[in-house]
Amino acid sequence: MSSSSTAPETSSEDTHDRAASSANLNRLRAGVLGANDGIVSVAGMVVGVAAATPTFGALAIAGAAALSAGALSMAMGEYVSVSTQRDTERSLLERERQRLATDPERELAALAASLEETGIPEDLAREAAERMSAHDALDAHARVRYGIEEESIASPLGAAFASLVAFTLGGLLPVIAVLFTPVAVKIPAVVASVVLALALTGFISARLGQAKAGRATIRTILGGTAAMAVSYGIGTLLGVSVI
Repeated sequence: MSSSSTAPETSSEDTHDRAASSANLNRLRAGVLGANDGIVSVAGMVVGVAAATPTFGALAIAGAAALSAGALSMAMGEYVSVSTQRDTERSLLERERQRLATDPERELAALAASLEETGIPEDLAREAAERMSAHDALDAHARVRYGIEEESIASPLGAAFASLVAFTLGGLLPVIAVLFTPVAVKIPAVVASVVLALALTGFISARLGQAKAGRATIRTILGGTAAMAVSYGIGTLLGVSVI
């Protein structure tokens, strides 16, 4: 008696835990990507400017412009992307809700077929589909057929804010390094600080994706340093041509 009364509560708690975990992972993903983009793009900008004209004023303006424009662009891009994903998922759920209302037997058969595709025998799949539908048909179809949990649909504002903050924090490192080091060591200081930051973001992203940290870290460092090298080369060429 008591176990049947507590089962729905436990299921509800599990659902909320999964939703919270999914939301946190989405914000963390946006944060890692934002930090990586901030490090690479801002470093590429200030290194290119430093190669052409290493004055404090020019570097400060370039750093501020790269930080503000990049952070806002990254946040807006994340907001639009996640909003599109959210709208698509909600539209899919709404169409499924309508189909459940007009033809529940057909949708029940489709749910049972989806369960069979996971290896469940036909008779057990049908029984499971009936029980799941009796509890919450829309949630069952969303999770089994579409891989969507209604309560864990991503928040565009949360992802955008995480991306904006992470981009700014990541981009500040090369700006500080290029502004407050002697001219003779500006470029090496930026490169060293960026390599360290890229290694950290590569390691974090690998851990989040449960991938091999070494490969992801090396890939991130190589990509970032290549971008800086190109920017430095362009800045050097422009600086020489101006002079």
